[in-house]
Amino acid sequence: MNNSLKEHNTFGLDVKCSRFIEYTSLNELSDIQKTLEKPYLHIGQGSNLLFTGDYEGTILHCGMKGIRKSHEDNDNVFIEVAGGEIWDDVVAWCVEHGYNGTENLSLIPGEMGAAAVQNIGAYGAEIKDVVEYVDAFDLTTGNTRRFENTECQYAYRSSIFKSECKGQYAIYSVTLKLNKIFIPHLEYGGLKSKINENNLDAKQLRQTIIDIRNAKLPDPKVIGNAGSFFMNPVVSKDFFDTFILSYPEAPHYAATMKDADGNITEGVKIPAGWLIEQCGWKGKTFGKAGVYEKQALVLVNLGGADSKNIISLCKAIQHDVKVKFNIDIQPEVNMI
Repeated sequence: MNNSLKEHNTFGLDVKCSRFIEYTSLNELSDIQKTLEKPYLHIGQGSNLLFTGDYEGTILHCGMKGIRKSHEDNDNVFIEVAGGEIWDDVVAWCVEHGYNGTENLSLIPGEMGAAAVQNIGAYGAEIKDVVEYVDAFDLTTGNTRRFENTECQYAYRSSIFKSECKGQYAIYSVTLKLNKIFIPHLEYGGLKSKINENNLDAKQLRQTIIDIRNAKLPDPKVIGNAGSFFMNPVVSKDFFDTFILSYPEAPHYAATMKDADGNITEGVKIPAGWLIEQCGWKGKTFGKAGVYEKQALVLVNLGGADSKNIISLCKAIQHDVKVKFNIDIQPEVNMI
């Protein structure tokens, strides 16, 4: 247990693993798979992880790089991206080349493969909106498989890779379908109030989102954090109709949800950050952990925190939100 993971999780937790392996080609991954023993875990940049302790097994990491135009048609350009590429570098590359559709996802931390697993999203956009297909390596059989967009079973911060296929596949390439024409999406998070829509282009939209995120989110290189710690809850319309009578100022957005039978129904998304702030947690410390002063959705390592500190803080926040609003909020961060 002598491989430090401190540089591989953005909370900056000083945890270790038994073995750490980075591969830079599909052939290398195939060779590794032949002798790979459980337990093992494939990670990206570690920006959405909370290690609950040392990992007594093998950590795998994709070191494959590359972004290229695969093909195009009259309306779209298809971009093939290696799983180890930093996601924001991908957005920057697409915007620079005039390929549109990723701008709203600017500055989200993480790598391409993990982004496709998590179905990252921000400002009314999700990566599922631009994924054409995902190429994955089966860590149990050594076979490769292509998942078309619909096969990925994308939902809010979820995919087949987080549910029935959790831990089975290493994503080594993702192909994105991008627009040749810039069509801005400004409906979410007050973007319209921060942007001059006259002569707006993708570069300006990307820079605006970067500025907004930098203003309210801490740099994990300075303050350990995993970005948005909680998912925004989606409640039924019936629940919301009662809720809004007591909290008419609450921000909210139309969304879909699954009912008890698994059917997709209409619901309402309420920002978890607003709920947490109303409970008085914004800027509050909890031992060596705390809630970021500029964004209540972000839990931070104030220096020397361990996983127990952060988990205790998480549970205390969940408890208070449940008591005040009768709403359950769930972590977006993967606890390992």
